[in-house]
This record gives sequence, C-alpha cells and structure tokens, in this order.
Amino acid sequence: MENIHIEGKHGVNFIPTVDFNAETGVCELAGESYLEDTIEFYTPLYDWLKQYTTEVKKPLVFNFRLRYFNTSSSKCIIDILNILKRYETAGGDVTVNWYYDAEEEDIEDELEEIEDFMIETNIKINLVPN
Repeated sequence: MENIHIEGKHGVNFIPTVDFNAETGVCELAGESYLEDTIEFYTPLYDWLKQYTTEVKKPLVFNFRLRYFNTSSSKCIIDILNILKRYETAGGDVTVNWYYDAEEEDIEDELEEIEDFMIETNIKINLVPN
C-alpha cells in the first residue's frame, strides 16, 4: 500500500497538506481546506483509509492540524471520522488528535465544532493545544 502526500497550496482555493503513511499508520491533514471540488479531493483519502482498515489493519493515528475548513470540508471530515469509527467498532486501534491554537481569537467556536464532530460520529477526539 502506498503512502499519500499532497503538498498544501494557497490560491483561489486552499488545499490542505495530506500525509498518510501506511508503514506507521499516522495520517495527517494540516493547513486550510477550502476547495472548489471538495468531494473530488477527499474521495482518494476515503479510499486509502478504507483500504488501510481492511487490508493493513494496524493501529491508526489521525492528526488534524487544520487552521481553517469550510462547510463542505466539514462534511468530509465527518466522513473521515465515520470511517475511523467503523474501524474502531470492528476492533481497530484508532487515535484521533485535533491540534488547535489555544491563543486563537475564535477558539471557542472551533472547539464547539470539534465537540459536534464527536457527538455526530461517536468517536473520541483528543484536543491538543499547540
């Protein structure tokens, strides 16, 4: 199974940096996610996670280091969390970490959204201040 690495870009749209490592089981989304075709961008990431959870079946650590994400990216984050929750329910070892800037002006809104993700997907997310 191959790793995925996508370098983040800023322009009209904001593409997050993606690092999914099949050897270590560490996956990371970082930067900003504001895309024109969000589903097209995230579908290969879903496919990779599904393949990892059915074929590799090792512990999986997912780190979110997103400074900003729009509404369509939020839906994709929920889809990722649902894949992780299914793996966990099937006996997989899953850790989800959400790194946030404790000094951020609107941090309460961000933490509230992360709590909503936990409620909607029923997966534990470790909140880690930077």
